[in-house]
Amino acid sequence: MSAPIAQPRASHFIDGAYVEDSAGATFESHFAATGEVIARLHAATPALIDRALDAATAAQKDWAAALPVARGRILIRAAQILRERNRALSELETLDTGKPLQETLVADAASAADALEYFGGMAATVTGQTIPLGRDMAYTLREPLGVCAGIGAWNYPIQIAAWKAAPALAFGNALVFKPSEVTPLSALALAEILVEAGLPSGLFNVLQGGAEVGAALATDPRVAKVSLTGSVPTGRKVYAAAAEGIRPVTMELGGKSPLIIFDDADIENAVGAAMLGNFYSAGQICTNGTRVFVQKGLRAPFLKRLTERTEAIRLGDPRAEATQMGPLASPAQMAKVLRYIALGQSEGARLVCGGARHGATGCFVAPTIFADVTDEMAIAREEIFGPVLSVLDFETEDEVIARANASEFGLAAGVFTRDLARAHRVVARLEAGTCWINAYNLTPVEMPFGGVKASGLGRENGHAALEHYTRVKSVYLGLGDVDAPY
Repeated sequence: MSAPIAQPRASHFIDGAYVEDSAGATFESHFAATGEVIARLHAATPALIDRALDAATAAQKDWAAALPVARGRILIRAAQILRERNRALSELETLDTGKPLQETLVADAASAADALEYFGGMAATVTGQTIPLGRDMAYTLREPLGVCAGIGAWNYPIQIAAWKAAPALAFGNALVFKPSEVTPLSALALAEILVEAGLPSGLFNVLQGGAEVGAALATDPRVAKVSLTGSVPTGRKVYAAAAEGIRPVTMELGGKSPLIIFDDADIENAVGAAMLGNFYSAGQICTNGTRVFVQKGLRAPFLKRLTERTEAIRLGDPRAEATQMGPLASPAQMAKVLRYIALGQSEGARLVCGGARHGATGCFVAPTIFADVTDEMAIAREEIFGPVLSVLDFETEDEVIARANASEFGLAAGVFTRDLARAHRVVARLEAGTCWINAYNLTPVEMPFGGVKASGLGRENGHAALEHYTRVKSVYLGLGDVDAPY
């Protein structure tokens, strides 16, 4: 199979137009199924970063003064265009990420459209409060922050860009977005669509590059807020950089999430959730339930059915809609996953299936299941970000809650049981920002999303996003004489 070239018109999108600067370092985007180069781009130079931030600063003031309903109409129009072009955008995302078309058709540009539509509808509903104070009164205003910086990850490029752009723009901000250098292409397509939908120039800018571009954005005095999706080490650096300027941050970082399956769970649903929480997107999802705790009474039938269904997963060309699992995003990621698989075996975990590279070309790793995993093993403690599922046994509710919480991470968690009283009781004690009961990895835009502990801070999506893209101004209105003792 040969991948088509997906070369964009230029590397960057600034002030409503594509921009190139060959002075920036060259980097490539590869089709992970074959290793072929599909695009060559240049990293943003300091001059381009200045240009983007100047454009955003100039455009934001008029945008903040626009009618909120008018801002919302533009975002809703952009959502409509995204849906009309979903096929082409999904094919682009498949080329850039290696994710199967079966996934990208429903989970990438489609969810970006959902975010734009949701926040477009929310824009006109944002109001302040009035506070009666007897003779006097007070009121509050919800104001935009200004220019926001967004830093994306490589697993859901267009979704992440939209999850940051939609609330930022809806509430009157501008956004300068840096996609991952591994998956740089679809953010440019989103920028083009936003302008086509009527977004004024300068409000959504895309700068390509690596950590140096993200660091420049996080420390620039023109930036009022930073939103990052990425790893914990990157999060610590961005958090520290933003703190120098007392800038608010939203950070959605890594996870090592527990999926707890009790004896009374529906086995087919529990197996399906475990597979979705480990093998969807080749396991490259931050919320994945990679620690699958199975109560001992269900352990044997669960493992048997999990193995049967996992061995039936179809790996192959991600451009074929019948393909259920594609490659990892890069050779580096494949090498990392294979190292963890070898480590799991050396630590004494029992390899049930998978455990090796799949095929001679591309970044494919077979979906892998380990059983007899214990809490101290690296594969049970560290984020692998690949198709590696660890099954751990447990006996009691109190035991599994304590073990599930014994992690630096706190992004997500899941519980499967027919006893809903127990489900709510367990979820209430889990140290995780996003939890599911008898479901897994569903993140509708209407629901706030984010983690606790090392998995991040702040929330994306839902009404909670309003708190992270606006600030409150309080106004005291005196309606009588000033009572001064002087």
